[in-house]
Amino acid sequence: MCGIVGYVGPRDCSDVLVSALTKLEYRGYDSAGIAVFENNAIKVAKSKGRLTDLTKKMQKEGKPIGHAGIGHTRWATHGEPSDINSHPHSGKRVTLVHNGIIENYKEIKQFLMSNDRRGFLSDTDTEVVAQLLDFYYDGDPIRAIRKMLHEVRGSFALGIIFADRPDTVYAVRCESPLIVGQGSGEAFIASDVPAIIQYTKNYYLLDHGEIAVLKNGIASFCDLHGRMVEKELKTADWDEDSAEKGEYEHFMIKEIHEQPTAVKTTITPRIENGMPDLSECGITPDMLRGYQRIFIVACGTAMHAGMVGKYVIERLARVPVTVDMASEFRYRDPLLSEEDLVVIISQSGETADSKEALNLSKRLGAKTLAVVNVKGSSIAREADMVIYTHAGPEIAVASTKAYLVQLSVMYLLAFEMAYANGKLSEEECRRLTASLVATPAAIAKTIDDLVDDCQYISTKLITADSLLYIGRGLDYALSMEGSLKLKEISYIHSESYAAGELKHGTISLIVDGMPVIAVATQNTLLEKTVSNIKEVKSRGAMTIVVCDELSSIDPEAADYIIRVPRIEEVLMPMVAAIPLQLLAYYTSVNKGNDVDKPRNLAKSVTVE
Repeated sequence: MCGIVGYVGPRDCSDVLVSALTKLEYRGYDSAGIAVFENNAIKVAKSKGRLTDLTKKMQKEGKPIGHAGIGHTRWATHGEPSDINSHPHSGKRVTLVHNGIIENYKEIKQFLMSNDRRGFLSDTDTEVVAQLLDFYYDGDPIRAIRKMLHEVRGSFALGIIFADRPDTVYAVRCESPLIVGQGSGEAFIASDVPAIIQYTKNYYLLDHGEIAVLKNGIASFCDLHGRMVEKELKTADWDEDSAEKGEYEHFMIKEIHEQPTAVKTTITPRIENGMPDLSECGITPDMLRGYQRIFIVACGTAMHAGMVGKYVIERLARVPVTVDMASEFRYRDPLLSEEDLVVIISQSGETADSKEALNLSKRLGAKTLAVVNVKGSSIAREADMVIYTHAGPEIAVASTKAYLVQLSVMYLLAFEMAYANGKLSEEECRRLTASLVATPAAIAKTIDDLVDDCQYISTKLITADSLLYIGRGLDYALSMEGSLKLKEISYIHSESYAAGELKHGTISLIVDGMPVIAVATQNTLLEKTVSNIKEVKSRGAMTIVVCDELSSIDPEAADYIIRVPRIEEVLMPMVAAIPLQLLAYYTSVNKGNDVDKPRNLAKSVTVE
C-alpha cells in the first residue's frame, strides 16, 4: 500500500521520481506527489488522481528542477483523496513522505497544538509526523528523527528532507518495507525493488529502526542510537524486462503465461534424486516428524493456497492442519505449543496481519515457516525457516503466478512430510514428485489450449449481477480462489460455496441465467458434484463446468465445459486454476476495467 521513492544523484530528480513511482503503481494509490530541492529550496508538486494527473499539473505549472528529492503514491487511510491530503507533507523546515499507519497521531496532534503548533492543513496522520519532526529539529536531522521515533507508534516508513540540508535525503523504517538502492554516484530509496531496477540492481535492506542517509550519491546507515551500521549490499536476481509488460496488454496475462517457468524454478532446486528435499530451507525429515499440528496463516490468495495445502497435507501426511486468516488468527487466542508448526504464506513477505501472526506464534513457542516470494523481506527474516517461491516480480494486483508457486510449495511440503511420517512409501513419493515435476508442461498446455475458450465464455459473464463458484474437496478450495479473482478485477459479486452445502440455503439465490462455475476435477467426487450441478441447472442457472479432459459430464448438466489435462488427481488444482484465472482476466478486459490496478485494492497490504 502506498509507494515511497527518493533520489540523490546527477539525473533530473523529478523525472527519476515519477518514473520510479510508475513502477509502484501496482501497490494501489489515489494521489501522488514529489518534493525536490530546487536552488536550495524545497519545491512540492502533488495531485489527486493518477501519476498522469501529476505530470499534467507539472507541465502546466512547471516541474521542480533539481538532483535530490522524495516522491509518493498515496492510498488514503486518514483523510479523503485530495490535493491537500496528498503527500509530501511539510512542517516549517521538514518535508516527508510516509507509508503506513501512525496509531497515536491524535495524541501527537494534541501535544503539538498544546505547544502552539496549530497550522495543520490536511486530515492525514502524515502531516502530524512532519510537524512533530519539525518540532524536535534543532539542526541535527538524525537526533530529530530519533526523538520522533520514540514518540510515534505504528507501522511506517518515511522519506525525509530538511530545508537546510540540500541534496540530502533521509529515510527510516519501522515495520513497513523500505529498501535503499546504490548506483554509480547515485542513491535511491524505494518501497520495492521494481521502482529502481531500471537504474540499479544493487540495494540494501533497511532493517526496523534503521536510518539511511543519502548524500553525494552514497548511502550510509545508523541505528536508533546513532551508531553507524555496515550493511550487506544485495543484488536483484531479475532485470528490468521482468518488470515490464513486453508484448502483453496487461501484467496479469503476462504473469499467467509466466506460471510454467515460475513453478519449474520453484520446485527444481527442492528435488534431489527424484525425492522432495527441503534441507536448503532448513527443513529436515526429523523435524517434520516432530510436528503434531500445523497452522497455515495467510491472507487472500495466499490463504486459498493454504486451503489446498490443508487438504493435501491431511490426506497424504495425516497431520491435522488448521487454516486461519491472519487478521483473525492473532485475535482468537490460538492454542500453540512447541510441537506445532505455523506456516506463514505471503507473496510480499511484508503483509501486516501475517507479520503479526508470525510474531505471536514465536512468542507462544511454535516453530515458524515462511513461504514468501521476496528475499530478505520481514517475514522471511523473522521466521525460523523460509521457503522462497521463485516467481520473480508479480506486478498485477490480482495474484496468479504467486498462487501457483505457493501451491507447488504446499505439495513439496506435503510429500516430504508424508514420507517422513511413513504415510507414503518411497515409490509413492517418487511417483507424486515426478507428477509435480511434469506440471509446468501441463500448465503451459492448459494456457495455450484454453485462451480462446475462456475469452469466449467470459462474454457470457459480463452482464451478470452475481455468480456462484461451487466444488467439493480440493475443488472447493480452488473455487474460493476463482471467485476472488473474478470479483477483485471484474467487480461482479461472486461467492464460492461447497457444492454439498447448496441445499442448506444458498440454492435459494439461483435465478434464471445466473452463472454458476462448477469445478469438478476430483473424480472420486465427480458423481456427487455433477448432481449438485444439475440441482442449480434445473433452477435456471447457466452452468460452466471445469473438469479434466477424460471426465464424462452429462451434456444436459452443463451449458459450457472447460476441459483441462488430466494429471494426478491430488495435483489437479495446478492446472484447473488456469481457466479460472483466464475467465477473470477476460471478463475484466471485456468490461473495460483497469485489470492490473483494480479499484480500492493494493498489491502489498502493509497496514492492518
